[in-house]
Formats: sequence, C-alpha cells, structure tokens
Amino acid sequence: MFVVIGKQGQLAQELAARLNDRAICLGRNEIDLGSMRGIEEALAGCSIDAIINASAYTAVDRAESEADLAYLINQTAVGNLARYAKAHSVHLVHVSTDYVFSGQKGSPYLPTDELAPLGVYGASKAAGEKELHAVIPEGGCILRTSWVYSRFGNNFVKTMLRLMQERDALSVVDDQIGSPTEASGLARACIEAAERKLSGVYHYTDEGVASWYDFANAIQDIALEYRILHKRIPITPIPSAAFPTPAKRPNYSVLDKQSLRATFTGLCGRHWREPLRDLLITLADKP
Repeated sequence: MFVVIGKQGQLAQELAARLNDRAICLGRNEIDLGSMRGIEEALAGCSIDAIINASAYTAVDRAESEADLAYLINQTAVGNLARYAKAHSVHLVHVSTDYVFSGQKGSPYLPTDELAPLGVYGASKAAGEKELHAVIPEGGCILRTSWVYSRFGNNFVKTMLRLMQERDALSVVDDQIGSPTEASGLARACIEAAERKLSGVYHYTDEGVASWYDFANAIQDIALEYRILHKRIPITPIPSAAFPTPAKRPNYSVLDKQSLRATFTGLCGRHWREPLRDLLITLADKP
C-alpha cells in the first residue's frame, strides 16, 4: 500500500487516479504533518510500502508574506515524514521544484548543482530537500519538476483558456524559460520511484523548453484546433520587469534529465506540446 500525502493538489489527484485502491490519500485535514505524533496517529495500523509526498505550499508570491507557513509545509513536514520513514523502514518519495535554483546558470541544471533559490517558496523547498537528506541520506528519492499542470485543479493552462475567452488581448512574459510538465507523467515517475525504492535526486519534466509566452501561444493554437476556443486573440510578449510580482522567479530553470533517463524504465520522453494536446483534447471532450 502507498500513502500519498496530499489530496486536492494536481499531482495528488493524478496519483490517486493511477493508484486507485493501491493508495491511501491523506489531506491536511487527515494528517498533521507539523508533528510526529500527528503523523504516527494518522498512519497507525497502515501497512505501508512507500510514502509519496505530493503536498506542498506552492503559492510562490504569497509565500513572501507567509514564510512561516511555507516553511512549515515545505520543510518541517518533510523532515517529519523523513523521520517517520526512517523509524518504520518505509521508502519516501518527495517532489521538489526548479525554483530551488537561481536561473543564472544558462544551461540545464543537474541534480547535483548548487541550490540558490531567489524567493521564500524556493528557499523553503530547498530547506525541505536538505532536511530529508539530513535524516535519510540514502533512504529517500527527490524528484524535482517544473511548470506542472493537469486536468485537475487550477493551473496556467486553465487560466489561459479562461482569459482567452474573456479578453480581447493578453500580455505574457517571455524571459522566463523552463519546461511545461503535465502531471500524469510526473505521477508515473513518482510511482516508479516508490515501487522500485529508488534513492537520490532526479529531474522529471516533459521534453523541450519554452517561455510562458511560448506556452500561452501553444495553448491557444491547440485550443482553437479542437474548438475549445472560437476566436484568436493577440498575445504580446513582455519582459518580467513589465509584470512585477512579490517573488522573483528564475529566468532559466530548465532541468537536466539524463540521470533520470538512465535510471527510470517506465517513462517515455514526450515533447511538452504532446501531453498539452492530449490534455486539451480531454477538455474538449467534456460535456
């Protein structure tokens, strides 16, 4: 049996859909990750093969004013899960982010590259990684990912579709570069890491790179093709400086996936436009 930490998030819902009765999914109302006692009580009597931590504080801008909460969920909770895993000989898979990097390298980030986050969100996720390594240096797996979207929850794809229906024009930043990642592939990677009890740090994203501007254009093109949208609107590229946010984001956070390709067996590298097309087809088929 797998325990998935998280219930309403995009990744947690993808994991639940794939694992079905092989998983128990626990949200924040069912497990207190801030205390060891809360974790012990929630998992008492469970026969656990692995824990997949799909829970995170991901509100990048709000984290700047809610640092305590971000660190509680992204660091303290991870450390507590690692201590539980160590005490009960349970494998732990933890999901992290490209935002642990500064974006200044200029080439894809290796799993071994130095962490240098720019904001509270990235710093809290980096702290969670370090906490896990300190507790179970050989007994856990960290999967870093980026720009996640899915059929579940709120995300960039759904936001763009809504704005493209409501507005006559959009402006989208074009100087932040990364890799869009559809959550079902990430869920498969998490499950393989849990089933095979893989350890270490790996990077998982869909293939290819894009700016948010490129991503928005692809969403509109495919949505028009499948008649989710019925009119094309102009999308203007703008620099990040023209759209200031509380948190600074890395300009280039592409993740190098060579070690993942060499270790994982159940994954096929698809360019990010392919899973995006699949998702939009699914949305087009909904009544």
